[in-house]
Amino acid sequence: MVDSLPEAIQLNESEIDAFLDRVDTGVLSLSTPADEPPHSVPVSFGYNAAQTAFYFRIADLPPEEKGELDGRAVSFVTYANAEDDDGYVSVVAEGALESTTRGDIATEALAGFEGVTIPFVDIFGEPPAEVEFSFYRLVPETLTGRKEVPTEP
Repeated sequence: MVDSLPEAIQLNESEIDAFLDRVDTGVLSLSTPADEPPHSVPVSFGYNAAQTAFYFRIADLPPEEKGELDGRAVSFVTYANAEDDDGYVSVVAEGALESTTRGDIATEALAGFEGVTIPFVDIFGEPPAEVEFSFYRLVPETLTGRKEVPTEP
C-alpha cells in the first residue's frame, strides 16, 4: 500500500519549483467583499524560483470589472494532470499583488523578470498586441503544492 499520509502528498520546495517551471497558466482569484464570490480569472504567468515570485501580465479592463489590484489579497492556483508529473499536481500561492511600476519594488521586480517568460494567451476577442496590460508580482505569504498519490482499493 502507498503511504497516503499528508507528507506523501505534499510537494517539497524543489518539486514546487520544478513544477512551476513547466506550467504557465492558472487561475487568479481576487478578494471581494464578504457577501460576494471571489473574482477569478484565468491568467498566464512567469515564475522566478530564486525570488519565489510570480509575475503576471493582466489586461487593463475597466476598473469596475476587477477593481484596484495593487495590494489586493489573492490566491493563485495552477495545476496539471500529466504523465510527466505522475498524475495530478497543483500549487497554491496566497498573498497580495504588487504593481511592478511602484518605485519601491520596480528595480527588484525588473530583476525578477530576467529569465521569466509570460506567454500571451488570446482570450480577449482582439489580438493580444492590441490589448493594454499591466504587470504585477506576487511574492506569496504561503506556497503549497500537492501531488496525486495512488491508493489501493
